Amino acid sequence: METTEILSEVKNFINGNFERNGQPSLDVYSPLTGKVISTLPLSESSDLDRAVQSAQAALPAWSSMTLKERVQIFFRYRSLLEQNIDELTNLVHIENGKTLSEARAEVEKSMELCEFAVSMPQIVSNEVQEVSKGVECRIERKPVGVVASIAPFNFPNMVPHWTMPNALVLGNTMIMKPSELVPLSVVRIAELLKEAGLPDGVFNVVNGGKEIVEAICDHPQISAVSFVGSTKVAKIVYKRATSNLKRCVALGGAKNHLLVLPDAHLEMTASNVVASMSGCAGQRCMAAAVMVGVDKVQHIIDQMVIECSKIVPGDTLGSVISKEAKERIENYITEAEAAGAKVIVDGRGAKVDGKEEGYYVGPTIVDYVTPDMKIAKEEVFGPVISIIRAKDLDEAISIENNSNYGNAAAVFTQSGGLAKQVMERASAGMIGVNVGVPVPREPFPFGGWNESKFGVADITGKSSIEFWTQNKKTTVKWNPEARTNWMS
Repeated sequence: METTEILSEVKNFINGNFERNGQPSLDVYSPLTGKVISTLPLSESSDLDRAVQSAQAALPAWSSMTLKERVQIFFRYRSLLEQNIDELTNLVHIENGKTLSEARAEVEKSMELCEFAVSMPQIVSNEVQEVSKGVECRIERKPVGVVASIAPFNFPNMVPHWTMPNALVLGNTMIMKPSELVPLSVVRIAELLKEAGLPDGVFNVVNGGKEIVEAICDHPQISAVSFVGSTKVAKIVYKRATSNLKRCVALGGAKNHLLVLPDAHLEMTASNVVASMSGCAGQRCMAAAVMVGVDKVQHIIDQMVIECSKIVPGDTLGSVISKEAKERIENYITEAEAAGAKVIVDGRGAKVDGKEEGYYVGPTIVDYVTPDMKIAKEEVFGPVISIIRAKDLDEAISIENNSNYGNAAAVFTQSGGLAKQVMERASAGMIGVNVGVPVPREPFPFGGWNESKFGVADITGKSSIEFWTQNKKTTVKWNPEARTNWMS
């Protein structure tokens, strides 16, 4: 059941307790209505210090538990996510503006991420080998220590679960810094983790803005930092964290290109491209941003216009995150039109009855965009797709390759040979064939290329194990009478 009532104030979660110590407050707005729904503390570096000390104190006992013991807590936690899915869904809906169905799908993805984390005992195993007579070598995976995760606004429940379950199951303790635009989901996550039996201090939440992000990058007792957000900030976080000798993986923005060939299946392609563009109001780094139409694809574009007519803001399309975001998105459309592009579906000025102060942008298709236009190069992060026309596949791939970003790319065709060319030549970390949102499912990791990701390893799946652990190598010799050689 939908509700947008004002909620209690957000607090930091440190050493198993919620607290608010007189910090300045920031209002939290629901993008559905434009109304204040809560306030959160603008924490200072001293608040982070206490959270880090809590995490540091909890680390020895937590990391000394067996992997299977830690996993049991996340079995219980995953069950609590399922039991509370309606409440968690509504929190995402209220604070982010997603439709209820999109918000529910986000929580279900969080449950899937927990399922991968609890499979770690079957994935992470020590290596032992007798390398010479009487000499044994062993590799064990050990936690990195106190780690931090800086989460974005667009997936307030799921993105924290990209990092938190894997990092904690592998023995680390964590500081979570949610986006100041969407702090409510992480509050409930902390409560459910405590209910599941997670020891105090293992998971801590510190709210705030830029100052806390900088303090996380600088704190000497934080060993690793993950970040998800814009490319501009991802670069800053990566440089600052690594300059302080921390591990860092920072996911930035995207400008995903969907290459559409004339032989593509009409209905499937049109519906997939429009869904990729408009799902989650286009506020996801896997959204379709540019459709490169190869040769004669007008019939597909016409069908896309029909698909857009089925999308209703406030019903099947959620809001964008803020008034500023709405203005920025609409400005991109206006500037493209002034530069010579043709707006064939116009979502500017969208209003929803009863929610006139909400932040809505309708589905938008901008045709005859050229690669040099601002809308073709920069991340719009809204339900807007630009169409660039290409004479052949080589030109289309060249357009995709020239983007600074490299999160995802897709091709729509019924030709396996042409699809393989795109798979091999596209400059992106995640590729789709007749899939508009090619998000890998666990155990396969999520992560892009170029200016969409900074750092080594990925943020989810098996690749994340490398980021959240370090190897301890041990060589043992018990038999002094054994014949020796250069190895022993």
